[in-house]
Amino acid sequence: MTNTSRTSGTDAAAKPTGKDIARQIAVISALGFTLVAVLVGVGGLGGTEVENTQGGQLSAQGSFLAPATPAFSIWSVIYTGLIAYVIWQALPSQRASERQRAIGWWIALTIVLNGLWLVASQFLTIEWTVIIIVLLAIALSITFRISVKTRVPRGGFLDALLIDGVTGLHLGWVTLATVANIAAWLTGIVPESWADSASVIGVVVLIAVLLIGLGISWRSGWRVAPALALGWGLSWLAVGRLEGDPQNQAIGVTAIIVAVIIVLVPVVVAGLRLLRPERD
Repeated sequence: MTNTSRTSGTDAAAKPTGKDIARQIAVISALGFTLVAVLVGVGGLGGTEVENTQGGQLSAQGSFLAPATPAFSIWSVIYTGLIAYVIWQALPSQRASERQRAIGWWIALTIVLNGLWLVASQFLTIEWTVIIIVLLAIALSITFRISVKTRVPRGGFLDALLIDGVTGLHLGWVTLATVANIAAWLTGIVPESWADSASVIGVVVLIAVLLIGLGISWRSGWRVAPALALGWGLSWLAVGRLEGDPQNQAIGVTAIIVAVIIVLVPVVVAGLRLLRPERD
């Protein structure tokens, strides 16, 4: 008999429990906390815009590995997706979903860590932003891995979009944001003489990002969402280094090459899979 227990909706044999309701409330509460932090982070409620905190270290000019300002508009897409997910997971039909049970608490954690990063950028030192974004990247890696393992064929469009798609975009962007955050921190503490090696260090780091990006695609069965977010960020990193300040042609050109490879490989593999005849 075919195993159909892992479904995106409510399992026929599963009944809602108090833990399910607690999970749904926790996800909603996590979003509420982070939306308040976002308002502070964009300069509302008496806060300072993120790019102006930490002495400008977190701005698009903070390091050689910081994407240009337009890159950060991807947060609008990610937050819109998270809001849609939170509303969807709160529906009674999702309460006893085995997939929601497996991933809901992890998504709540990633949302809270997002908010904590914004709080740290406002009120703590840059070292705390590094610690929190690394924890966020780890949590997103685990969350995305769970989404891959629990995904079933024909699980539904919303299931694929709001879990796999949103989590994948979140992971891809935070992967690059972690690199940029660490680079901003190091830029403020390393000797000025290191600037002479900026090109070499930047190119090496981008090669590491390439390997990480391809690794994420491979381990997720060549899902494209993480690659799209990484490619977006790398493209704007290239713009920042080729047209903005600080300029660095080697890093800018390398970022373009890495972005093309990271996006092209999973897209091609996914396309070939669509063309491949189905087999029993």
